[in-house]
Amino acid sequence: IMNAFGLIQIGLVLLCTTIISSHQCNHLPLQQGKVIENSLRLLDKMGKSFPQQCLREKMSFRFPKQVLQPGQKEIAKAAIEEIFHHIFYIFSKNLSLAAWDGTALDQFQNGLYQQIEQLESCVIKKHTRYCWSKEVSRLKLKKYFQKIDCFLKDKQHNLCSWEISRAEMRRCLQLIDKTTRKL
Repeated sequence: IMNAFGLIQIGLVLLCTTIISSHQCNHLPLQQGKVIENSLRLLDKMGKSFPQQCLREKMSFRFPKQVLQPGQKEIAKAAIEEIFHHIFYIFSKNLSLAAWDGTALDQFQNGLYQQIEQLESCVIKKHTRYCWSKEVSRLKLKKYFQKIDCFLKDKQHNLCSWEISRAEMRRCLQLIDKTTRKL
């Protein structure tokens, strides 16, 4: 009798946890909108206006917009999770020449990390018909972020390379924002 009661309690806790996490996932676009708005504000706060001397070094990274098709919700969510992982990775190394506000950078990184955690719990990782599409999206995103990473390395992570990358991450977050509003 005690074992059955214990199992019922465990079952109820699991059910409530599932309901709460699925409820959080239903509000994901709203939460992401707030997180992205905050991330964009922190990106602006991290650095000053774009340095004039960096204008001649502009680089086109060509974000693969097709990975964020709002009509394919699960693929778009998986792509957004992947993008946050890449942005977190880029903004967590060789930042000494970036000359950014450290507090804003820390808050930006923390916000990205929390969003990654939230998305990981919501993104369905089943092997479904989306698997191939998600893999194609993942490869396109990997190639895109490798271009940014190589650009930073080629420029030895100098001030201009970081400012150009910061501007690119701003565009990236704006595209995610546009997509999540349609999800």
